[in-house]
Amino acid sequence: MAENKQCGVAAKTADDLIIRTSNLHKIYDTGEVQVHALRGIDLEVARGEMVAIMGPSGCGKTTLLNCLSGIDEPTDGEVLIREQALYEMRDNARTDFRASNMGFIFQTFNLLPVLTVVENVELPALVAGVKPAEARRRATRYVETIGLAEQAGKRPAEISGGQQQRVAIARALVNEPAIVWCDEPTGNLDSENQDQIMDLLCQLNSEHGQTFVLVTHSDEVGARANRILHMRDGLIERDLNNNG
Repeated sequence: MAENKQCGVAAKTADDLIIRTSNLHKIYDTGEVQVHALRGIDLEVARGEMVAIMGPSGCGKTTLLNCLSGIDEPTDGEVLIREQALYEMRDNARTDFRASNMGFIFQTFNLLPVLTVVENVELPALVAGVKPAEARRRATRYVETIGLAEQAGKRPAEISGGQQQRVAIARALVNEPAIVWCDEPTGNLDSENQDQIMDLLCQLNSEHGQTFVLVTHSDEVGARANRILHMRDGLIERDLNNNG
């Protein structure tokens, strides 16, 4: 088993901030009841940090991730990514901004079953308008980085769950995003594969300086981040530096 070392930078200055929120609220209105999923979140995240968002089910973890990443628009408040106000952009501009600045890793791998490993990895680059030869070059490099060069021509059903999650990670990174959002990235994996995936995320964080924000229920995953946000009832109740 790998040593349980934290990943990400420890220091933060105003010039280093990549994510900023102010008074972030999210209310889900069913018509019969209003659910206050986020209750005024103020948050700053520096470039290169690996941040784990933790807390009990229903506390707002995934809602916060979705509002930060542009998946779900907040009811009130502001989200700045690289000093760009995410929700002041038009829909098409926000879509383009997310494609060029963000990668996403989910608990379900969401690989296309008819495509090979390398074809799944290159797909976001092709969608972003990268020329096919360059998209394939990037995809091949990341498939090698995740240790699956020999499986590049296989389809998802022909590889293990841990290997499929590696492919999902490579796909999230192929456009070289500044921020990678992870929603329970090890939730479907056993402890050995969980350790291996976290080793890989830490390696990529160290080598490329990307910012990782992870929602997780796993104490082991949280321990690998250099910062833990503990949420309860739509608020961040503790913000812990996890280094040292």
